[in-house]
Amino acid sequence: MRTLITGATGLVGKHLVGKIEDVVVLSRNPDEARRRLGKVEAHAWNPEGGPAPADAIRGVEVVFNLAGEPVFEGRWTEEKKRRIRDSRVLGTRNLVSAIAASESRPKVLVSASAVGYYGDRGDEELDEHSSAGDGFLAKLCVDWEREAMAAEQLGVRVVCVRIGVVLAPNGGALATMLTPFRMGVGGRLGSGRQWMPWVHIKDLVGVMLHASRNDSIRGPMNGVAPRPVTNADFTRVLANAVHRPALLPVPRMALRLALGEVSDILLTSQRVFPKVAEQSGYVFEHPSLAGALEDVVTSKSASA
Repeated sequence: MRTLITGATGLVGKHLVGKIEDVVVLSRNPDEARRRLGKVEAHAWNPEGGPAPADAIRGVEVVFNLAGEPVFEGRWTEEKKRRIRDSRVLGTRNLVSAIAASESRPKVLVSASAVGYYGDRGDEELDEHSSAGDGFLAKLCVDWEREAMAAEQLGVRVVCVRIGVVLAPNGGALATMLTPFRMGVGGRLGSGRQWMPWVHIKDLVGVMLHASRNDSIRGPMNGVAPRPVTNADFTRVLANAVHRPALLPVPRMALRLALGEVSDILLTSQRVFPKVAEQSGYVFEHPSLAGALEDVVTSKSASA
């Protein structure tokens, strides 16, 4: 099945490419994409610059839209926030415009979103029917999903996967966390009472593939594990996984001074559950945090 992927060289995209045979990718640098991904058909595309090339869309049955400016790289200046927004909202709009102009439209668009959609919700249990929250990321996700859902008017089934904290052996949030924990200087963030919706990279890719293949799934779908944990519990389990203590909590003010507005994401509480994935029959390979972290840490050590 011919599949198009945007953002294929990112953390999730690279793992997804490895699970699909006939892959077309859209990239700002197609030569670099070919070098990093191997035997893929790569086309040049600037997501903010205009519609995707027509020859890349032709004959495609499934589209995975993962493109977006990295959220955690650098402080959030106004220019950085503009790039984060435009790469997702304008990029998705331009992708859907290309689909609209194509002679042969794909059957399904699986478009990334984020649990940032829900905002800061304390201990409230959240699923795909929960309302949107407040703040920059929540507004971004609402607009991002709206652009993707416009493809439904073209007869394309659309699924927006709201992604949590991705646990992967080589990259993502965990790569940043592991160094201080292995040095024995890791600790909870702020009070530690905030809920962290996490997911193993294998399950996130599995959920996305499940969404692409199951015709009953459309609209929002949470890409998180079924057992969210608080930051304090996450800290304890991660420390156990690397056999180090976790004695040094990071105060809210210190996080704000070090990271600026980005620190708000780390202190936001989102108790999110994957209701759509479970009710549609997806079985998680790593439903518990301890098993997921053990797998990731072991894989990282083996590849180091």
